[in-house]
Amino acid sequence: AAPSPSAPGEPAPPPPPLQYSLLLQHLVGDKRQPRAWDPAALGGIPCPPKSEEQKMVERVMESCPFKAALACVGGFVLGGAFGIFTAGIDTNVGFDPKDPYRTPTAKEVLKDMGQRGISYAKNFAIVGAMFSCTECVVESYRGKSDWKNSVISGCITGGAIGFRAGLKAGVIGCGGFAAFSAAVDYYLR
Repeated sequence: AAPSPSAPGEPAPPPPPLQYSLLLQHLVGDKRQPRAWDPAALGGIPCPPKSEEQKMVERVMESCPFKAALACVGGFVLGGAFGIFTAGIDTNVGFDPKDPYRTPTAKEVLKDMGQRGISYAKNFAIVGAMFSCTECVVESYRGKSDWKNSVISGCITGGAIGFRAGLKAGVIGCGGFAAFSAAVDYYLR
């Protein structure tokens, strides 16, 4: 029953008591109005759902073989550029120890620069692939993506590279590469 209208000057009648069951019907019951989820209203960027092709590409790009191949190619390019740069500023490039007074030709200098560039490129590619593979395996094993993965994989990679020269060099390589990986990870995050 609706309350009778009050006369002017009389206090308004109190509202009817809120029934808990009516409130529940509007919140979770059959009278609930579904709202369209709008991420922009929450401060996010709206994006459409991903297609199967996009999901497949993401799975491929997050896989360990793809990461290792990308690190290998990136290391090769970076190492080649670094090798050519160091050969360019080295005063002994093209130098012939049998004839120290002879000036090297441009062809000899370019040949030495190419050889040093290829040598650095191969080494950087191997180190990049080793680090990327171990980091991916460590991340998959731990199930976490944090700074510890890069430190652990840096230690494994540095230790494996240094171990060829002996146990002491392996331990130093492990510590040095782990510290370098931690510094790079701290800087990038």
